[in-house]
Amino acid sequence: MSMRPLRDRVLVERIEEQEQRIGGIIVPDSAKEKPQQGRVVAVGKGRVNDKGEVFALDVKVGDTVLFGKYGGTEVKIDGKEYLILREDEILGVTEGVPELATV
Repeated sequence: MSMRPLRDRVLVERIEEQEQRIGGIIVPDSAKEKPQQGRVVAVGKGRVNDKGEVFALDVKVGDTVLFGKYGGTEVKIDGKEYLILREDEILGVTEGVPELATV
């Protein structure tokens, strides 16, 4: 199934962080926080103003983005979990950095 978000929304697949070790102890999955970094899978056509003009989004498919801990809506499509965010919920696009470690 394919899915295209509407207007200024973006479909993001979370990027799982590498296994964390604190002082030589492996942190179990149940204690880990959900990643705040993801890869853009699909984007809407853009934001529409009061005059009906469409403004394209700054992000594109394939971008790696950072987003807030509690932003977006979680959805499940074909058994995979995704996040639908508005473009203004995206904090930034990582450029030249494969994956950032979030603190």
